[in-house]
Amino acid sequence: MNQPAENQTQSSSVSLAQSSPTVGTFRERDGALEWSGRQETVRIEPWGPDAVRVRAHLGGPLLEALPGALLDEPPATESTVKILDGEGRLTVGALTVEVDAEGLIRFVRTADGGELLAEERAHFWWPGSRLYTPTGNGHHRLEQRFAAYEGEKLYGLGQHQHGLLDQKGAVLDLVQRNAEVTIPVLTSSRGYTLLWNSPAIGRVELADNGTRWVADSARQIDYWITAGAPADAQRRYSAATGRTPMLPEWAAGFWQCKLRYRTQDELLAVAREYKRRGLPLDVIVCDFFHWTHLGDWKFDPAEWPDPAAMQRELSELGVELVVSVWPSVSPLSENHQLMEQRGHLIGTQYGPMAHADWPDKGVASTVQVAFYDATNPEARDFLWSRVKDNYLDPYGIKAFWLDACEPELKPGFQENLRYHAGPGLEVGNLYPRENSRTFFEGLLAAGRTDIVTLNRSAWAGSQRYGAALWSGDIGADFPTLRRQIAAGLNTALSGIPWWNTDIGGFHGGDPDDPAYREVMVRWFQFGALSPLMRLHGFRDPGMPLGPDMTGGPNEVWSYGEEAGAIMEKYLLLRERLKPYVLDVMRQAHEEGLPVMRPLFLEFPDDHAAWSVDDAYLFGPDLLVAPVLTAGATARTAYLPAGARWTDAWTGETYEGGAAVTVDAPLDRIPLFLRDGARLPVAG
Repeated sequence: MNQPAENQTQSSSVSLAQSSPTVGTFRERDGALEWSGRQETVRIEPWGPDAVRVRAHLGGPLLEALPGALLDEPPATESTVKILDGEGRLTVGALTVEVDAEGLIRFVRTADGGELLAEERAHFWWPGSRLYTPTGNGHHRLEQRFAAYEGEKLYGLGQHQHGLLDQKGAVLDLVQRNAEVTIPVLTSSRGYTLLWNSPAIGRVELADNGTRWVADSARQIDYWITAGAPADAQRRYSAATGRTPMLPEWAAGFWQCKLRYRTQDELLAVAREYKRRGLPLDVIVCDFFHWTHLGDWKFDPAEWPDPAAMQRELSELGVELVVSVWPSVSPLSENHQLMEQRGHLIGTQYGPMAHADWPDKGVASTVQVAFYDATNPEARDFLWSRVKDNYLDPYGIKAFWLDACEPELKPGFQENLRYHAGPGLEVGNLYPRENSRTFFEGLLAAGRTDIVTLNRSAWAGSQRYGAALWSGDIGADFPTLRRQIAAGLNTALSGIPWWNTDIGGFHGGDPDDPAYREVMVRWFQFGALSPLMRLHGFRDPGMPLGPDMTGGPNEVWSYGEEAGAIMEKYLLLRERLKPYVLDVMRQAHEEGLPVMRPLFLEFPDDHAAWSVDDAYLFGPDLLVAPVLTAGATARTAYLPAGARWTDAWTGETYEGGAAVTVDAPLDRIPLFLRDGARLPVAG
């Protein structure tokens, strides 16, 4: 039978008399398979090619309007529903879903019936694979259990600082924190990708005796699953949650910032010096405390007396200005009272409407700040109106750094928060995505299409709002650099193609220390081969947190003659690679493929490629093997089978399927070209 037009799905249904009694009942409804029993309703419906969405609700019908990551309309596809002998079956391309008489779900490959993933009981008697523990007012602590499989590898889940690429065996909190970004999508070496389609606070446990997803307090289980190789799964996932826009050319080059340029004169002096030295500079950042008060969202004229003249000069130099916009609102802000009265601030269940303490201008101590409610459309409109009036309209500033957008709560009690979209425990992870939405929709309405925001946090679907993610306030040493490889690759597999780190790390680093200069050089090389290239950090000597603070120098000439010359070399390399970078960015925009790719994304049939966590592909043609240890002058890298590889510096060629050791003096990051690809690496 044909699906209704609103679902855009073609479906056929076969319903046969059941020959044995069942615990629950099956039915086909508008192309979906439903099972009901013990006051629970489970619906499995096609949601794009080779993919289904599963929702389960206890008591009453399914809830249709809960916040999630999936676009409102699934991509068109064909499906078949059969109900026979106490079992329901739905087939969508390469994925078949089997549901038994008691409502247990099993996902198999259509071609050969091989099991991809199956729900599993916690105990033979009780509880089952789905557990609902009441927390009050129709909300439950929700658990969804699946079987564990020997040898399975699991990737994705956003950005974390544990250093693991394969996260099998890990337990991860599903909550947003600085440098810990929750995006609950998981790619398996068994041939499936699963999205936990809930912004609830909780955790995921990837144990040897089972996988368990937990929402601390929510109303409905909701997940999406697709079958196929990782690259195909990325295409399906990005189609279901929204693809990134095309990266503007100005964002593909070098970004310069530090904590922080305190005045207009400081910032302009740096931009002028880059141009005087003939060095590429595409973006420079005006960081926090440039404002009058936190939540005023405008320049302090004492330090930034003529933003129009600053913007004109930067434009003449060919440099884009990015301005930091925080979501927090000081009680000293001219907007606080009005926003509170209109309900534009995140509410609380108990206590005052304040979520963190933070320094502000005009006071000797910290103040208790609130956060605007990015889940409230009217609050989004209000904040954008301030940004538009104070940055875009008068000065043409169109690019923004969305810092502290987890939001940065202190203490982090999501259970005390009341968002427009729902209680904090049920919707708290949604915030950073909706914050980027504020700027994306505002800029679109103003006629801008070259939209990029730099975000410290993200959630599933952030990419469709032009959100670039960076890895937060991290350390400044080799072990931290090593961990960023896994962080970036798992972010890539979570649907966020625009990603970067603070080159050199954030916390500390002495520009005069030879040991740190080595860290900086190696990190700078990695940064030049990252999706976005941005130099940032709070260098020594630092100052206490406050409106007067700044850090030590952090420009390429700040690290001595030898290090500076190497960094200049990689600035020029990035400039030469810009056309390739933009080609790969177009793949992200049109197909949903990431820029920074684990080796197995391109070589899924090479078993060894699934375990490489210290190298990656930059687009399809360039293998990058960063140097990640102090004092190293050589690097061993695995080259995947199925291709022939050429050392981009020496021209030597290697057959894939083996590890090779190459020279890696301080001025060289090992790079390998795939199957004769021609990229201007060596100049």
